[in-house]
Amino acid sequence: MNVEESNKILYANFNQDGSCFSVGTEIGFKIYNTNPFRDNYERNLEGGIGIVEMLFKSNILALVGGGKQSKYPDNKVIIWDDNQCKVVSELRFSSSVKNIKLKKESLIVVTEHKYYLFALSNFKNTDTVDTCENPNGIIAVCNNPNATIIAFPDKKQGQVRVKFYNDNITQDIDAHESGIAFLALNSDGTMLATASDKGTLIRIWNTKNGEQLQ
Repeated sequence: MNVEESNKILYANFNQDGSCFSVGTEIGFKIYNTNPFRDNYERNLEGGIGIVEMLFKSNILALVGGGKQSKYPDNKVIIWDDNQCKVVSELRFSSSVKNIKLKKESLIVVTEHKYYLFALSNFKNTDTVDTCENPNGIIAVCNNPNATIIAFPDKKQGQVRVKFYNDNITQDIDAHESGIAFLALNSDGTMLATASDKGTLIRIWNTKNGEQLQ
């Protein structure tokens, strides 16, 4: 693999508070500080990393393989401790992993037809939820460390379901007539932005009562 191929970006994403962002490449991953901007570190794993999710600004990352010469199978989530520079745990799924989200106490793994919620302390599966066909791993998770609120495309086209785990309630929102293309929650999970694959409107919703705000 030449230098140009090894530097090819497979993935890029901010951590939960925007203080860092991670980049997956054909040979490993890189971590950058955002303000002031600088390289933090990079790891050459001699294989492609398609997803890199940081746990705030800690040493814990969740990885999924990707690229031409994937480091790990795409149905595995690898928990990497960068203080030790080694794998400390792994989770295997029956289908490929499309997205990962980390919270202070939780790990959310998205496959094409489900998402899984795990306790980060012991990786016990605390919930498994069926979704519509979701090849892009669309999901939104609020960054409030004291609340677990997850929004995802429901089985009905254009509908979004919001789960409030602390309150044990759900809210269904008929967001669009066509399929969901992207979701984003604000930091405390009170508002949800939705976009459809038609691509003409972004709508803002009150997550508690499903009211359209804008």
